[in-house]
Amino acid sequence: MTTALKKKIPAPALKVVPAKGAPAKGVPAAPAKAIPAAAAKAAIPAAPAKAPVPAKPAIPVKAAAVKPTPVKPAAPKKHEFRAGDFVVYPTHGVGRIQKVDEQEVAGMKLELFVIAFEKDKMILRVPTLKAKAVGMRKLSTPDIVATALNTLKGRARIKRTMWSRRAQEYEAKINSGDPRSIAEVVRDLHRNAGQPDQSFSERQIYEAAMDRLAAELAALDKTDKPTAVTKLTDFLKTIA
Repeated sequence: MTTALKKKIPAPALKVVPAKGAPAKGVPAAPAKAIPAAAAKAAIPAAPAKAPVPAKPAIPVKAAAVKPTPVKPAAPKKHEFRAGDFVVYPTHGVGRIQKVDEQEVAGMKLELFVIAFEKDKMILRVPTLKAKAVGMRKLSTPDIVATALNTLKGRARIKRTMWSRRAQEYEAKINSGDPRSIAEVVRDLHRNAGQPDQSFSERQIYEAAMDRLAAELAALDKTDKPTAVTKLTDFLKTIA
């Protein structure tokens, strides 16, 4: 009996009571019920909508009358030469500008001087931008004409070269358009009474030079060419 009492009596097991709301040990927790989104939204009261503010009526504003700016016409281009002017074209002599014309050439508009040459019955059209480049000029001043007349008083200077070469030099002087150079040709080829006659080619070049010089003299004196030729011829006779 004593031996039996000495044996340890096992302590009674303590009963654990689970807390409220906590799942019991070994028992799975019940899944939480999902609340639908629509129901959640319905549960939250919506904020009251603001009443729309009536728009203020627009006040009509009168636009200020804008006066159209008048477009000024393009000013005509200024040129050294004008319609009615006498001009000297180196290879054709004295001509008169009839008008300043505008023509379309190869899709481009060109302004042209329309020049009439009475002797050759010819009309020449020269671009206004190239008039200076080709040597077109106004009539000579009285001082230059006086220098040309003094040249006629000088002694003839005939080079001892072949006539063909001299003829080329004379023609170049005539086509230069310079009255002083043209006067040199007249001086060298002029023949007074008692001097050897001119050859046919010499006579042609002499008459061409005399014609150019007389044409410019006539335009300056406002006379005709025959009157100017007579004046030059009489002047040459006084030199002999």
